[in-house]
Amino acid sequence: MAKRSKAYEAAAQKINEDALYSPAEAVALAKETNPSKSDATVEVAMRLSVDPRKADQMVRGTVILPHGTGKTARVVVFTQGDNVAKAEEAGADYVGGDELIAKVAEGWTDFDAAVASPDMMGKVGRLGKVLGPRNLMPNPKTGTVTPDVAKAVNELKGGKITFRVDKHSNLHFIVGKSSFDAKALTENYAAALEEVLRLKPSASKGRYINRVTVATTFGPGIPVDPNVTKVIAD
Repeated sequence: MAKRSKAYEAAAQKINEDALYSPAEAVALAKETNPSKSDATVEVAMRLSVDPRKADQMVRGTVILPHGTGKTARVVVFTQGDNVAKAEEAGADYVGGDELIAKVAEGWTDFDAAVASPDMMGKVGRLGKVLGPRNLMPNPKTGTVTPDVAKAVNELKGGKITFRVDKHSNLHFIVGKSSFDAKALTENYAAALEEVLRLKPSASKGRYINRVTVATTFGPGIPVDPNVTKVIAD
């Protein structure tokens, strides 16, 4: 295990590992215990009681954070015809068809999200080996395969995040930056939690969310009470 910095150790001492903090307490403590001098990302990790190997227990969704992510997403759009100009006007960073697909096929993934118009998915589908492992593959369920590419770009630029449970039943998403005030972070957390709860598979019985942790990118994890489903920001 890599040796942790003195700043990390000092931050960790402020956290009671035997306690379960409310979401509002956790994000406030995450801000306080950020060991980095930079504006770190505030991240949430959840352990769900689902079996992602079964199609009816896959948890995957999107949510637009009310206060954004603190980061402007780099968005590529695979499209053609009139949609090219629409995507560019909406602020897409890279727009194209065959040439852009070929570039990604060679391993280029210097972007945060990908959108495709339906008429391009026959070709974009071949990029699964490159985009799939990075959770960048356009998908109708997340609104990133759509004829309205401009709307998709605007949402992604405006704070839309996507999440997907991994093979170990873990779910990760961001709720903002350490420079956000605690209320904004808590309201972002509440919006994401509401969507995760809404997506609970009917096959998941008993407790759905087993464990929740909040942390900054390089900071210690703060345990959150998984039973709190109604989040109060103040």
